[in-house]
Amino acid sequence: MVMVVWIGGLALGWVHIAGAEEKPLVPGEGTTVATADQEEGDRPTASADVAFLSQYIWRGYALSKDSLVIQPSLTTAYKGFSLNVWGNLDTDAYQGAYKGDSKWNETDLTFGYDHSFGILGVGAGFVYYALDGANDWKEFYLSLGVDTLLAPTLTVYREISKNQGWYVHLGISHSFELPSDMTLDLAGSVSYWGSDNDTMVKYNDDLSKTTERFSGFHDGLVSVGLTIPFWKYFTVVPSIAYAFPLSHQADNEIQALSWGGNANHVFGGVTLSMAF
Repeated sequence: MVMVVWIGGLALGWVHIAGAEEKPLVPGEGTTVATADQEEGDRPTASADVAFLSQYIWRGYALSKDSLVIQPSLTTAYKGFSLNVWGNLDTDAYQGAYKGDSKWNETDLTFGYDHSFGILGVGAGFVYYALDGANDWKEFYLSLGVDTLLAPTLTVYREISKNQGWYVHLGISHSFELPSDMTLDLAGSVSYWGSDNDTMVKYNDDLSKTTERFSGFHDGLVSVGLTIPFWKYFTVVPSIAYAFPLSHQADNEIQALSWGGNANHVFGGVTLSMAF
């Protein structure tokens, strides 16, 4: 899923989410977009990007396998408020009723608000995950970031529908300036997942399901991207990322729920962005 474009990006989505977590690009967790040459906050802004990725990874889970995924995103913002629409197109579904076909299987809507108090940034919002073939998810989130070295950002998500639980994400990132206004973008994150439902549970080593709710450190992500601006409002960002479990129980759970049965994933792609 995505998690809005908030604090950010590179899980190659990177959250897709609006205004909560800034990182280089990550599926499902948002993408870095081009910045328009204008006074943000004084007038509405809009951005669009599309990511072409080798795999859709969300919170450590592989939600595609052996296929190109295309993830477009549209964001509009004004005076701290933002609205983001994000989607996922699997060009060769690995399993299910549409196996072997191209399938649009997710659309996410994120409503957010962000405000800065000096070097402190605070964000809050709501994410609706419309999923094909699964129960939709509904999450509120609250983020807190500091504009200092490595830009640490803590985001807490609370799922309120059938998959109730807490997901806590801590991310850091840094960009190095390069010639021609390019930047080398590095990011990393760790997370904790606490389930309050009987669906998100622990798994044994043979990947059989238990009845004990999952609670513990969950997934980590490291990524690197190269932001290349061109013309006035465009950027292209090739990137690569590595997602991995943070504990033995997370390894079992991610294996059991990932398409293809792996817990560690290397994936990458290219994101084209436009802002105005």
